[in-house]
Amino acid sequence: MDLSPGRQKAAFVLIVIVLAALGYYLVLPALTRSHDRNYAAATQGSTTGASAQPAAASAPPAAITASPVAADGVNIYAWLPFSQQDLAAAAAVATRFGVQYNTFTYAESAAAYVARMSGLITGELAATLRTAYATPGVATLRTGQKQVSTGTAVIDSLRAFGPSSMTFIITAGQRLVSAQGTTTGSTQYAVTVTGSGMSWQVSDIELESAGNT
Repeated sequence: MDLSPGRQKAAFVLIVIVLAALGYYLVLPALTRSHDRNYAAATQGSTTGASAQPAAASAPPAAITASPVAADGVNIYAWLPFSQQDLAAAAAVATRFGVQYNTFTYAESAAAYVARMSGLITGELAATLRTAYATPGVATLRTGQKQVSTGTAVIDSLRAFGPSSMTFIITAGQRLVSAQGTTTGSTQYAVTVTGSGMSWQVSDIELESAGNT
């Protein structure tokens, strides 16, 4: 469904409001559970030996409990090319991918790293991530420092959307345990998911500042 510029701007304003309300029901509970599991796995790995594999987060999409009707009684999903359930499914995939993107151990190969994202990413992105993970300088540093990383992710906003794609801005956190000590940090990414209905896959990830639309 094509929208006029005015109607699309209005849709963006309303969806941001609804996304904020949905966040507590859709993203935050699943993220909290994923973070707790991953933090426990990383803590155990640093205590018993860095060779332990980080736990993969695979929380299913949370059920929608909030109403899509705005305060003025307008159902914003009547204006959009996707349903409330589509948005929930796409957001869940983006969040799970954000967690897995920063979850790895020096003991696993590039193939093993990408395999944990099976079903979450397209074949093209899988090839890109496999190459990046195996880059000689990066791989040597990861192995030499015996790095074990645990990722977290939270959706900040929906940047762009279309009939078969949505681009989310996410903050991907990282807790890195290595021979050099433990560090934490976070980076904002633009994560694009493509698909329809309940079937979505991440097709692209770029720094938020790169303007992935």
